[in-house]
Amino acid sequence: MPHRTRPMTALLLFTGLNAVLVTTITPVYDFVCFLPYWERRRERRRLEREALANRSQSS
Repeated sequence: MPHRTRPMTALLLFTGLNAVLVTTITPVYDFVCFLPYWERRRERRRLEREALANRSQSS
């Protein structure tokens, strides 16, 4: 065998990496999901749908 395997080190590294990823996902998720761009886009689409519905009702 060319090198020694270190399962405990690998397990600790894997667990540590997962812990870091879990703690950083919430701010990233909040940043991406609550960007003003998405809020403006959602509002614009809602207004377009309402305008389309009003137009079709008046015809």
